[in-house]
Amino acid sequence: MRTLKTLLLPVALLIVQLLPAQRDWDQVQITPEKVTDNLYVLFGAGGNIGLALGEEYAYVIDDQFAQLTDKILAAIRGITDKPVRFVVNTHWHGDHVGGNENLAAQGAILVAHENVRKRMNSRTDRGDRGVSEPAPYGALSKITFSEEMTIHLGPDRSLHLMYVDPAHTDGDSYSYFPQENAIHMGDNFVDGYPFIDISSGGDIDGLIRNLNMALFIVDDQTKIIPGHGPVMGRTDLIAFRDMLSAIRTRVKQARDSGKSLEEVQAMGLTKEWDAAKGQGFIGPAQIVQFAFETAD
Repeated sequence: MRTLKTLLLPVALLIVQLLPAQRDWDQVQITPEKVTDNLYVLFGAGGNIGLALGEEYAYVIDDQFAQLTDKILAAIRGITDKPVRFVVNTHWHGDHVGGNENLAAQGAILVAHENVRKRMNSRTDRGDRGVSEPAPYGALSKITFSEEMTIHLGPDRSLHLMYVDPAHTDGDSYSYFPQENAIHMGDNFVDGYPFIDISSGGDIDGLIRNLNMALFIVDDQTKIIPGHGPVMGRTDLIAFRDMLSAIRTRVKQARDSGKSLEEVQAMGLTKEWDAAKGQGFIGPAQIVQFAFETAD
C-alpha cells in the first residue's frame, strides 16, 4: 500500500521544479553592501554575489539566477564603470551559477573548479530535488583549476581561489582576498543549517575540515562573505563550526549505537540551535540526516 508521503512526492517535486518559473522576479531587489574599499557583496535572490574592483576590470563571484542578470549588472554599474571580466563560481548549484550564460555572452570569462564544470556538464539525479540536466555550453566555465589559482587584480592585489574538501558539494572553493582581508566562502558557511548535497559528493566531515582550514586563514578583522546571509566575522565562523561539530558527534554516537535515522531525528539533538538556525531552507530533520548519512 502506498503511503501518503509516497503519493505526495511527485507533487512536491513538480512544485519545486515550477517555483523558479512562477517567481515574480520583478519584486527581487539587488542590494549592494560595501565590504572593503574594493570589495562589495550584492544581496538578491540566491547565493551572495561578491564584487571585486580591480585595476581595469570588475570581478564577480557567483551570479544568482538568469532572470536577475540585468538587475545585477545595473547594481554593478551603480558602483563601477569597469567591465565584468571574470566570473568565479564557488560551486555548481543553480542559485549561484544561473547567470553564467548571460554574463559570458557579454564578454565575461567563467572560472571554476573542474568539478563544477563536470557537474554542470552532466545529468545529475539529485534524489528528492529532481534531475538536473546538462547546462548549455555557454554557461560552462572556460577556465578550470584543480587545487588553486591566483587572479591578479592589479599591481599589488590578488584573488586566491582555493579548492577545499568535498563538503557542500565536491566542487567547493574559497575566494580569498589577502590584501582586503576578506573571503567569500560560498555555501560552506551560511546563516543557518547548511545544505550538504550528498548527491553532489557533499560530506559533513569535509565541511568541518574546511571550516577549520578557514579559521587558520581569517583573523578577528576579516570580513567573511557567506553563501547566504549577512557579512560575518571569525566569531560567527567559530560558532558555526562548533555547532556542526557537536551535531555530528551526537548524531554519529546515536547512529553507531544502532538507532535508525528516524529514531535519531526524534531525539532533539539540535534543539538548542533550531530556533536560530533551523527555520530556513534546511531544518533540524535534514541536518541530522546529513550527519547520519555522511559522518565517518
